Amino acid sequence: MSFPETRSPDTDSALLPELQGQPIERVQRDGVEYVVLGTAHVSKVSVDAVDALLANEPFDAVAIELCDSRAQSMRDPEAFKQMDLFKVIRQGKAGMVAASLVLSTFQKRLADQSGIQPGAEMKAAMDGADRRGLPLWLVDREVGTTLKRAWHSVGFWQRFGLLGGLLASVFEREAIEQEEIEKLKQGDLLESAFSEFASESKPLYQSLIGERDAFMAARLREEATRSATAEARRVLVVIGAGHLKGLTGLLREQQDDPATIVAKLASTPPKARWPKWVAVILVLAVFAAIGYAFHRNTALGAQALRDWVLYTAGFSALGALIAGGHPLSILAAAIAGPIKPFRPGIPSGGISAMAEAWVRRPRVVDFDTLRDDIGHWSGWWKNRVARTLLNFFLVSLGTIIGEYTAGIHIFKSLL
Repeated sequence: MSFPETRSPDTDSALLPELQGQPIERVQRDGVEYVVLGTAHVSKVSVDAVDALLANEPFDAVAIELCDSRAQSMRDPEAFKQMDLFKVIRQGKAGMVAASLVLSTFQKRLADQSGIQPGAEMKAAMDGADRRGLPLWLVDREVGTTLKRAWHSVGFWQRFGLLGGLLASVFEREAIEQEEIEKLKQGDLLESAFSEFASESKPLYQSLIGERDAFMAARLREEATRSATAEARRVLVVIGAGHLKGLTGLLREQQDDPATIVAKLASTPPKARWPKWVAVILVLAVFAAIGYAFHRNTALGAQALRDWVLYTAGFSALGALIAGGHPLSILAAAIAGPIKPFRPGIPSGGISAMAEAWVRRPRVVDFDTLRDDIGHWSGWWKNRVARTLLNFFLVSLGTIIGEYTAGIHIFKSLL
């Protein structure tokens, strides 16, 4: 077995002005030298460092801290305009799309203030690899998986803090202090987007940073052993400075099979079952109460059934109304709310949102201005894409409120 070791930087490259003061680690592992450059995601200095390394040192491959979807978004910023809202809603991905859009808006805010597009050094690495005909390794975990694992890593009440930190990063209108920007340069964009909550929550920090360090180290080892890249003996690795220490340490120390590590960390944790069982038990209890009401008295049963329909339909429709929904999507919400228990897996918000998207089909201008619009509260109601997503969330929330309210009134009527 070969033991990893650290090698000193090449003397000539170290003297380059673009690399002075830049965090660079050189790790040899299994016959491959990894030149790991820690970058700042909002700094032109990091872009220059990437260009300098590619221009002055020979590499067989370039690895970057991006997943397939983020790399595609960086290569083609307009790709999201091809988004099929109906497909997003049907597949239950509305929440993930909304979170990704909020993150992109946070990055745009950073770019507007700093004058540097976040991730510009990753784009420089991609372009440099393309110009030299070098293989490009995308070694980061899919952002959707990271967000899901982050969400499941914290408790029910902590998720409100998670959402609050994410939304605050977008809707905060004050300029970011220069000191904060400097801290962002040494951190991670996902961690920064969740504000101080990430540093205060060990499980959240682990899912956003620690797990990705392990994932990227395993992916580097995995790529290095692939037959198609067997000749890669010198690899430039471009990652955020916040990952440098963790990644290089794991790259030296990991002994488990890299494919096993990747598979484990790329999996989405199963959803907690207790919220679903609580909802099922509540609905069964309510319908049992309605049946008991009919057994006691037909009029009492009819009143209980009426309460169920009125409250679930009313709060669902109210959600669509608050979202600025079209009358047809409000009607769809009112119909979908009471029958939700009979169509598990299809949220009432999904039905109403699809009606909204069908009646008010998003225009080209809605996609053009989407990232700008969702950075303002009013934009969620003005933009048709954002309003459809808002409709999904508020109607689903309204239905849940309606079910609990109906249950309380029905049980009270039986006392």
